[in-house]
Amino acid sequence: MREKKTVMITGGKETFLIRSLEKKLEDAGIGVFYTASDVTALSGAFDKADIITYYMDKDERPGHDVMIYLNDKMSETNKRIIIIGDSDDVGYMKKTISSDNIAEVFMRPLQIEKYIDRLHTSFAAGGRGVGGMKSILIIDDDPTYMGVIRGWLRKYFKVAMVTSGTQALAWLAKNHADLILLDYEMPVVSGPQVLEMLRSEAAFRDIPVFFLTGKSDKESVMKVVALKPQNYLLKTITQDDLLAELGKFFGMIL
Repeated sequence: MREKKTVMITGGKETFLIRSLEKKLEDAGIGVFYTASDVTALSGAFDKADIITYYMDKDERPGHDVMIYLNDKMSETNKRIIIIGDSDDVGYMKKTISSDNIAEVFMRPLQIEKYIDRLHTSFAAGGRGVGGMKSILIIDDDPTYMGVIRGWLRKYFKVAMVTSGTQALAWLAKNHADLILLDYEMPVVSGPQVLEMLRSEAAFRDIPVFFLTGKSDKESVMKVVALKPQNYLLKTITQDDLLAELGKFFGMIL
């Protein structure tokens, strides 16, 4: 296990400016390494980093395949990227890299102190999610509903979505969640069965779970409460009320 957080810097080539940046990060107690802007090289190094920095020199931009790889990989792992470049180059990257995956943008010439402060803020934020955001996994068989909830939460949280318990276990084997929002009523494997699966795995049993239920009658609510989730929410909940519940749970003002 790495004892300090690590940044992967990537770009067209390891220039003098990048090497100077690496030295500044090392002096600040941050792990750092350089990887060429190439899908093969990135795929071999991605898992070693806690956060990614893409440094674009003048007139140097990543290939479309590199951007697609980084965007997909960050969405899968909840890691985020800091982009350094001029306004045109940053705009070019934003056409492919989702705003959810961008922790910060810095213009050249880089203000190194502010960059390092941003890294420390990201690493110091609670949980293993990178970039100062908690990570929420939604498990629901209704992609449309999940999309709505993700839209409500994406400003404040890293949000991943899966449609079954099996997919959830596969996702959690490679990623971290600070909270799971779990649909109570799902076909094939129900929400209570998924919760039982999670609690049977030592690595997942302590992840907080909020049930999402469409039924508000007393009998249904008692069944949900009997499973002892951290909370249960009705699917008719409004955006403001959902954010209030999550803010209360995480000790955040949303």
